[in-house]
Amino acid sequence: MNASHMISRRTVLRGLGTAMALPWLEAMGPLTSWATAAEGGAVAPNRMAFIYVPNGINMADWTPKEEGTNYEMPTILKHLEKHRSEMLVLTGLTADKARANGDGGGDHARALSAFLTGCQPKKTDGNEIRAGVSVDQVAASRIGDQTRLPSLELGCEAGAMAGNCDSGYSCVYSSTMAWKSATQPLPKEVDPKLVFERMFSSSGDENRAKRDAARKSVLDFVRDDASQLTQSLGSYDRRKLDEYFTSVREIEQRIDRAKNMPTIDVPEGVAKPSGIPKDYAEHLRLMADLLVLAFQTDMTRVSTFVMANEGSNKSYPFIGVSEGHHELSHHGNEQAKKDKIRQINEFHVQQLAYLIDRLKSVPEAGGTLLDHCMIAYGSGNSDGNAHNHDDLPVLLFGKGGGTIQTGRHIKYAKETPLNNLWLSMLERMDVRLPSLGDSTGHLPGLTA
Repeated sequence: MNASHMISRRTVLRGLGTAMALPWLEAMGPLTSWATAAEGGAVAPNRMAFIYVPNGINMADWTPKEEGTNYEMPTILKHLEKHRSEMLVLTGLTADKARANGDGGGDHARALSAFLTGCQPKKTDGNEIRAGVSVDQVAASRIGDQTRLPSLELGCEAGAMAGNCDSGYSCVYSSTMAWKSATQPLPKEVDPKLVFERMFSSSGDENRAKRDAARKSVLDFVRDDASQLTQSLGSYDRRKLDEYFTSVREIEQRIDRAKNMPTIDVPEGVAKPSGIPKDYAEHLRLMADLLVLAFQTDMTRVSTFVMANEGSNKSYPFIGVSEGHHELSHHGNEQAKKDKIRQINEFHVQQLAYLIDRLKSVPEAGGTLLDHCMIAYGSGNSDGNAHNHDDLPVLLFGKGGGTIQTGRHIKYAKETPLNNLWLSMLERMDVRLPSLGDSTGHLPGLTA
C-alpha cells in the first residue's frame, strides 16, 4: 500500500466518549512491525465436538479387518474396548480438498484447514488466507443463540496466526480448525484458566448488570467515524474491518441474550485451573474436563479440540518417544519408527478414552451426557508418510439423541467425502443444508 495511505496502528474510532481499538489492517503496515509494537424440557439437546490429532495414524494398527459389530479391536483402538457400544469406526472417508489439487506441497496445512470445511485452502503465507466455513461454525451460526457461548475452540498446542509454516501455506492453516467464514479463522484457546474464565467469569458478579447496562452498542457511537475511515481503505481492509465489527456486535448481542438466561454457577467441587499444566497429558485431560463442563452446563453445544497442531513435531518422552512426531511420521516404512508412531497414536486414544469416560459419567435425561452428543475424532492425514487423505482414521462417539446406532465398524466406498458425515451430524443438530463444502449427500448407515 502507498505510504500516503498508511494509517497509524494506534488508530481508534471515537464517539460520545467511546474509543474502540481496531484490529490489524494492511493499511497499518507489515504485521511484523505491528507484532513488535507495544431443564424443563423432556428432550436433552444434542451437542457436537470435533477432536483432531495430527500427522496421520499407523493405519495397520488402526483399521479393523471385519465390518459390523463383531470386529476385533486393532492395537491402537484396544484402549477404547470398554466404549465399543458407544462408538462407530468409519473407514473409507476422504478429505479431497486436503490434497494438492495442483497446489504442490503443503499437505499438513491443508489437512487441518480442510478437515471441517471441505474446501481447498488458498495457498498463501500472507494475509490473503481463504478456506471455507467449518461445520462447527455452521452449527454455531444456527443454534449459537440458544447458549451463552455459540462455540468453544480448544487446543493444547499454541500456534502462530501468520508466517510460513508449510510449503508456502500460512501458519494459520496448520493451527486452526474452526473457520467462522472463508477468511475468518477462529483461534483456539490453549490456556485452561482463560477457558474457565470465559465460561464462568460473570457468574455471581454483583457489578455485572451495571456493567452491561453501560455497554450500549459501541458501534452505534462510532458509526460515522467508521464510515469515513472505510472510504480510505482497500477492499481487503474493508472486509477485515467488517468482520471485526460483526464480531463485536455478536459479543454485544450475546451480553443481551445472557440477561434473559439463568446464571450458570460453577458446579460444586470444580476448581478454577491455575494455567497451562507442564504435563501434556494433564493439559489434555484438563481441556477435556472443560469441554464436558461446557456441555454439562449447556454453556455451548458446539466445540472443537485440537490435541496438537498439524505437522507438530512434539516429542513424547513420557511414553519413551524422544523423537519428534512429524519426524517419525515420515517413517520410510521403518518398523521401529512405525512402532513409535503407534505409541503416540495410543497415547492420544487414551486421552480420548478419558473424555468419553467423563461424558458417560454425567447422567442426563434418563441416560448420559454422551447419549446426547456426537464426538468425532480423527485426522485429515491417513498415513503420515504417504501424505494421503483418503481412507481417513475417523471415529464417532455418542448416540446423537438416539439417532445413531453405535457399536459398529462401517466401511464406505472409496472417495466418500468426509463432509457427508458432517452434513449428517448437522441434520441431527436440526441444521439442514443441501450441501457443505465438497459433500455429495448425507452419509448412509449411521442408523440401523
